[in-house]
Amino acid sequence: MEKTTQAAASGKAAPLGRKIWACAIVFGLIGQIAWVVENMFFAKFGQDLFDTRGELYFTVTTLMVILSAVTATVTTIFAGGLIDKTGKRKPFITVGYLLWGVTIMLFAAIPIDFSDDSSWGIIAALVVLDCVMTFFGSTANDAAFNTWVADVTDVTNRGKVNTILSVMPVIATVLVFGIGMLTYDNGATVTNDAGEVIKVAIADRDGLLIKLFFIIMGIFPMVGGVLSAFMMKDSPNIVKNSNPNYFKETFYGFRPSVIKQNKMMYVTLGTVCLLGIAQQIFMSYLINFIEKTLGIKDYIIPLAVIIVVGAVITGVLGVFFDKFGRKNFYFPLLAILIVGAVVVYCMKFMDRTAYLPILIVGGSVLLGAILSISGALTASFQDYIPKGAEGRFQGVRMCFTVLIPMALGIGIAQAVGVNSLDAHSDGQMKPPFELFLAAAIVVAVAIIPLIWVVKDSDRLRRDLIARKLEESEDAPAEATVTEETAQADAE
Repeated sequence: MEKTTQAAASGKAAPLGRKIWACAIVFGLIGQIAWVVENMFFAKFGQDLFDTRGELYFTVTTLMVILSAVTATVTTIFAGGLIDKTGKRKPFITVGYLLWGVTIMLFAAIPIDFSDDSSWGIIAALVVLDCVMTFFGSTANDAAFNTWVADVTDVTNRGKVNTILSVMPVIATVLVFGIGMLTYDNGATVTNDAGEVIKVAIADRDGLLIKLFFIIMGIFPMVGGVLSAFMMKDSPNIVKNSNPNYFKETFYGFRPSVIKQNKMMYVTLGTVCLLGIAQQIFMSYLINFIEKTLGIKDYIIPLAVIIVVGAVITGVLGVFFDKFGRKNFYFPLLAILIVGAVVVYCMKFMDRTAYLPILIVGGSVLLGAILSISGALTASFQDYIPKGAEGRFQGVRMCFTVLIPMALGIGIAQAVGVNSLDAHSDGQMKPPFELFLAAAIVVAVAIIPLIWVVKDSDRLRRDLIARKLEESEDAPAEATVTEETAQADAE
């Protein structure tokens, strides 16, 4: 506490310690490995199963994304309330990660060879398993782990922590893609009658390698659950919600009075939401965009380069955020995203030889920009959370970062894909370039709420540092949120 107070007074970042950093990185990475499988390979699996079955190619992805987003949001709302009620995070992480891994493994049971009459049954199985997996993942990661991060950080170090955490999805992507190329995609070629070796969505084989992929991926979160039991500790400064009305408190962040009192938090989340919609427009189709639309079959090496360079950019900017203030970087990063997405769309009119260098250079800059601005805005959201309500506001965050972006983003993607000639250029479906043009338009709209976030940033930092100094002086022996919630109830 003393080091944190001194840091707050000087404006420098408070030290977190090796154990906290280790837990943040390990469980952040493992959680993102599971989410990469859910967000990208579950989608790829569904797309590959229905690769030659017309509009079901887009329909299966749309249903999985939207319904899993609803599941994630509802789960986080109730789990967040329970986490605040119990005042504990670790048990939810430990048990949740274990069960998360088990449900990923169950995807190995989905049949690969089926008739057209069974199509909707397969879609139903994919959607149900996806939602069950999301239930455990959202409880453990979206609700408990994100609340734990808010507990152990403060305004002086959140920028760095959240930008580092924002790199975890891309590191996880490299790991998952690498394992996927050795298992899921391994041998995914067949020889036709003319003796030509051609690429197919799912090879004419028994699917054992695909099953192995889902089993291996399920091991990661299970290991995370075991490790958390020994590595992780809850913050000693947790303020437990003592209000007996659990269900009413669960929807604390959705009350009009609470929204009015914390309006800048919702403006910040609105900015994150628009960026999320833009990202979801193309994210579920990204693998097949690189592989099928761009024709880059061996994508793991260029993708690894993009992720390493993007991670370095993000890490450096994370340090700068806490040193110079996040507000100075928002608009330049947003401009990079808009220009970058437009450039990807313009690749449609370029020679195919330009695809790989543009993908590597442009992808690295774009990745660094989107991860950095997302991490910075997440840190700002955490800054706005009232003390003692960290868990309950995770459900609000999920509405803005998962539910709305996935529902609108994937809906826009389906509209663009179905109405694009590129998507039907031959017998095999291809994600169109127009996905990135649509994403650029949505990112441009994010300028509007971002203006207000920048305007309020100096005031927010001053208030939080002052509050930290007051807390260190008062040092109350016991704290609850009974008074705060009683007042909110009265309003």
